[in-house]
Amino acid sequence: MVDKYEDPFVKISHMIGGDEYLKVSRSLLKSEDATDEEIASSTGLRINMVRKVLYDLFGKGLITGIRVKDERKGWFVYRWRSRRDEVENFIENQKKKVLERIQQRLDYENSSEFYHCGNHDCNRVTFEDALDLFFKCPSCGKVLNLKNNDKIKKHFNKKVDHLKKDIRI
Repeated sequence: MVDKYEDPFVKISHMIGGDEYLKVSRSLLKSEDATDEEIASSTGLRINMVRKVLYDLFGKGLITGIRVKDERKGWFVYRWRSRRDEVENFIENQKKKVLERIQQRLDYENSSEFYHCGNHDCNRVTFEDALDLFFKCPSCGKVLNLKNNDKIKKHFNKKVDHLKKDIRI
């Protein structure tokens, strides 16, 4: 379980992947430049799970890996380190992605007319699809009528406005 006073790096790691990510991120904070074997040993996780978590966090830019030669074994290993300074940038980028998706959905809602039969189990369809279906619901066969989507548009507009205020642009 994540403590409210936990380091933001640990919190975001937990949000990304759950308990395994929580254990790995805590381990990374305790010992900088740890190998995947050392992290597996300190967390009790299997080595392949640790590597999966490390590669994911690395791909998201939240950790960095340095390749060094292990003098005892003679092969190369990675030493991993958290990039706590990148947490804010990661969060901002995720907010921007969410904003972009919501804006696309709002644009779709604004540019389309939707038709629905009134049955809660059935999906609404666009005008083009309703026309192809001769204004008969493809699920239940009832007549499709114009569906007002002002509530949905208002909801997405609020979300877009909120995110734009929240994001540092």
